[in-house]
Amino acid sequence: MPETWLGLPEDTGFGLGNLPYGVFSGPGGDGRRIGVAIGDQVLDLTAAADGTDFAGLLRAGVLNSFMAAGRPVWREVRETITGWLIDEAHRERVSAHLVPLAEVELHLPFEVADYVDFYSSEQHALNANRIFRPQSRDEVPRNWRSLPVGYHGRAGTVVVSGTPVRRPHGLRRDGDEIAFGPSARLDFEAEVGFVVGTPSEPGEPVAVADYAEHVFGVCLVNDWSARDIQSWESAPLGPFLGKSFLTSVSPWVVPLDALAHASVAPPRQEPEPVAYLREPGAGLDLALEVRLNGHLLSSPPFATQYWTAAQQLAHLTVNGASLRTGDLYASGTVSGPERGQWGSLLELSWNGTEPVELAGGTRTFLEDGDEVTITATAPGPDGTRLGFGGVTGRVGLS
Repeated sequence: MPETWLGLPEDTGFGLGNLPYGVFSGPGGDGRRIGVAIGDQVLDLTAAADGTDFAGLLRAGVLNSFMAAGRPVWREVRETITGWLIDEAHRERVSAHLVPLAEVELHLPFEVADYVDFYSSEQHALNANRIFRPQSRDEVPRNWRSLPVGYHGRAGTVVVSGTPVRRPHGLRRDGDEIAFGPSARLDFEAEVGFVVGTPSEPGEPVAVADYAEHVFGVCLVNDWSARDIQSWESAPLGPFLGKSFLTSVSPWVVPLDALAHASVAPPRQEPEPVAYLREPGAGLDLALEVRLNGHLLSSPPFATQYWTAAQQLAHLTVNGASLRTGDLYASGTVSGPERGQWGSLLELSWNGTEPVELAGGTRTFLEDGDEVTITATAPGPDGTRLGFGGVTGRVGLS
């Protein structure tokens, strides 16, 4: 990897091999602008791109127009930014538009068109079955290995990291009664999200092989879950109010091209999937960490996901549903085979029966005032690690 003239901290996750995109407003309260994280600074790309042939795509204060332009433009912009940061001739131009990351406010980086959440960790599916159906403790649901199971969420409740989490109200079982009130079993779910840039036509499924032509980049997701509300409403249909009240995403979107060194073979899929899912594409070797009030709670490995992001994309379009710029689809809870790799309190506390030990006490589910932070890194060029920033939420009063 070439060196940049911009001095960077040695352990930065936002190095030259990353260059994630986000939306920020500056210390002066100016309007929202598109930026790129580099070290501990943000390059104001809206300003720096002035005079380029892609400047018009970066003036809207949101990434959608740029994402809709397609892969050739994504590559052109990334190569241009990389060139600016390598060639000393551009130092003056770039330096004028660098802002300390600590001085900016970060916003939701794209307008969310649709939101779909999958259920693609085999260990998470096994754990859930063992909790709720102990008689079939070593099985997953019958359809689980034939297709990527998912549900359609609420795009309007996707928020940027740092947005307060209000405990949702709903119907839940209270002993033998059904009561309405605040969820007593609020949970997090550590997930990875995929952001669609290039749309597709209605009635034309997107093949696994075309995944990289449509997915712009990757972010982190916390799909907050009210387990008691979810449990009561999910018979016989599926998740609704227990899931749709809030989904938090990280403010930085890591471009797909930045993750070339994170590509790994996915787990073996048995039985062999049907034709449109047969070639799975690559998995991603992301290392997640979940902290509750600063305490390291879990380290889920994303490379263990059974269904790949390319298969998920193929599945959500195989019925003819079209993609729109700004569509977000998430992996579902990421859980590895070890207890310290499980991505939800549902699993870590075994549905509240085995409290989790923390420095200041124990938890079964989230309490008011609790703060959850999910971070991740991935292999980068020359042995570096790419960072995703983090997605954080603090639980407020009911």
